[in-house]
Amino acid sequence: MSHRKDFEIKDGRNAAGTMLGRPEKKPLPKRFYAEAAVEAAGSGFRVVLDRRAIKTPGKLLLAVPTAALAEAIAGEWRAQAITIDPHTMPLTRLANTALDGVSGREAEVAEDIVSYAASDLLCYRAESPEGLVRRQSAAWDPVLAWASAALGADMRVAPGIMPVTQSPGALERIRSHVTPLDALRLTALHVMTTLMGSGLLALATAKGRLTAEQAWACAHVDEDWQISQWGTDGEAAARREHRWQEMQAAAPFLKLLE
Repeated sequence: MSHRKDFEIKDGRNAAGTMLGRPEKKPLPKRFYAEAAVEAAGSGFRVVLDRRAIKTPGKLLLAVPTAALAEAIAGEWRAQAITIDPHTMPLTRLANTALDGVSGREAEVAEDIVSYAASDLLCYRAESPEGLVRRQSAAWDPVLAWASAALGADMRVAPGIMPVTQSPGALERIRSHVTPLDALRLTALHVMTTLMGSGLLALATAKGRLTAEQAWACAHVDEDWQISQWGTDGEAAARREHRWQEMQAAAPFLKLLE
């Protein structure tokens, strides 16, 4: 199933923190600080460089609610060598996206996740070949059973690609698990949802039902079947690896917020 265009936010990224379009290459800034550390800031924690607080691209204080996440972000800044490369700082990017682009728009982002679930990857099944049908069922049926038991969302499954209308009750149950989340958690959940095309897989990961690796495998059942039949395409494999790196940042980001 294809979704509408990426959810846009003001800093030029979608809510997943992925740049829209092809960014221009610019020289990387030089590292200008000796030390990155964490300080208490009100009810949260901020990252400081040589005792000066970091700000987001939108000029907001880079502060997060847990010491664990702040320390992990500080670790990214410590790991920079001669230059500062944002591509090696996924936790920092996620925090920036949450603070600059999702904060104040939580309801919008939450509803976007629900809309993904309304046409969720797991609800559209192949009618053939039999091998693919079995793989989809083995990977996806347990997640749908979990969604029913844990979320109270009984999702409808249909063969082929014709749209299936989910019950308002099921979507409302999903909404009830998404809308209470703050901007930081919503950002990470939206990352996983858009990367996998599945709100259910994202929620299963966020709630500990699946590991990031298990969810990623579920999201790529169809693609892996095609690879088993026709082999690997180099460009597709590179794109998938890049997306997997984003997934590997989003799932720990949520854990560090606990």
